[in-house]
Amino acid sequence: MNHSIYSADRTTHLKIVVVALIAGIAVAGFGISARVNSDESYSQTARVIKAGQPVTVTSSSTSLVR
Repeated sequence: MNHSIYSADRTTHLKIVVVALIAGIAVAGFGISARVNSDESYSQTARVIKAGQPVTVTSSSTSLVR
């Protein structure tokens, strides 16, 4: 028995791919089923933020108006 992936035969590579695929599907399925469902509908509301007055930012003797 050789424990190197490089010298493994075709069936061993196929088994590894199948196990990884099943594990990926299981993790994705668990993630989808474990999400938190709230009683609210899936609608989202947009909030409008109005810009305020310009701010003067100084880090030294020079000033920068943004």
